Amino acid sequence: MTVSIEYIPVTPIEYPDEDGKPMAEGDLQRKCLVYATTVLEIYFQNHPDVYVAGNLFIYYEKGYPESVVAPDVFVVFGVENRDRRSYKTWEENNQTPDFVLEITSKATRSKDQGAKKGIYAFLGVCEYFQYDPTGDYLNPQLQGLHLVDGNYFPVATNTLSDGTVSLPSEVLGLELRLEAGKLRFYNPATSQILLTHEEEATARQAVEEKAQRLAAKLRELNIDPDSL
Repeated sequence: MTVSIEYIPVTPIEYPDEDGKPMAEGDLQRKCLVYATTVLEIYFQNHPDVYVAGNLFIYYEKGYPESVVAPDVFVVFGVENRDRRSYKTWEENNQTPDFVLEITSKATRSKDQGAKKGIYAFLGVCEYFQYDPTGDYLNPQLQGLHLVDGNYFPVATNTLSDGTVSLPSEVLGLELRLEAGKLRFYNPATSQILLTHEEEATARQAVEEKAQRLAAKLRELNIDPDSL
């Protein structure tokens, strides 16, 4: 007797790369997201095992595409630094983000303070920072949490003599600073703010223009600036 076996094709599980929603709510949020991802990519550019991304889906349970979260900015240590359409933990040796930054607002605070916070703790995200560029509800506008035994505790906030708010990130080896309400990353090893390539070019041009003005002034005084 011939036994007939019906072949039933298995539909592959889809893990979408986007949800059709805008990247950020407004210019302040967008500019902050671009700044943070850009300077962290520059800072870690010579580290092939550090991955920096922003507004990218992280799928953390194979076979369950609804188990997904999209941090505004995140850093993973111990995985290849390469472009991805989405981040699937089971394809990355179960490595999850070590650092997460959410650019938060009143519109997203329920997720940022609730569901996302719980997911990040579940995933073992060591540091979870939140920045409110408009100052709608976070006071201070920049706050950090570090994970201890599955629970988040506040990162100590330092206020510098000029009023700048500074929070250390042990994971990144950097400081997150709030300067006149604006988020900046600071490298304590070099005592410098991290700049984008565009900001570096602007700063260099400003220095060159200042030097040219000084040289012109010296020439007016019959002093050759090249002799100094």
